[in-house]
Amino acid sequence: MATELQRAIQAVVKEVPVGRVATYGQIARLAGYPGRSRSVSPAMGAAPKSMGLPWWRIINAQGKSSIRGEGVRRQLDLLAEEGVESLHGRIDLSRYQWDPVLDGMMADFMAPPFHP
Repeated sequence: MATELQRAIQAVVKEVPVGRVATYGQIARLAGYPGRSRSVSPAMGAAPKSMGLPWWRIINAQGKSSIRGEGVRRQLDLLAEEGVESLHGRIDLSRYQWDPVLDGMMADFMAPPFHP
C-alpha cells in the first residue's frame, strides 16, 4: 500500500505532459514535500504499472537521466518520441522543463471566451 508521500508524488508525475520534463526536486516540491527529491524514484517504482506513470519524463537537475545502464538510452528514446531533444545525453531545461503555472495560464488564454 502506497504511503501519503508516494501517492502525492505519483499524482504529480502523472500530470507531467507529453513533450515536457520535470526534475526530481520539482516533483517533490509540487507534491508538497520540498527537499525530498530522493523519494521520487522509489515512489514511482512503487506505483502499479497500470497507473501508467510517465517515468521517462523525470530527470535530474542537470538535465540528465539518473537511470543507470541501458535504461538511459530507453529514457532518451522515449523523450525523443515526444519531441524532447537531447544533446550528449543532456536535455535543455530552459526549453523543455514543465511549468504547471505557465501551462495553466496558457490553457486559460486559449480557452474560448465566456459569453453568459
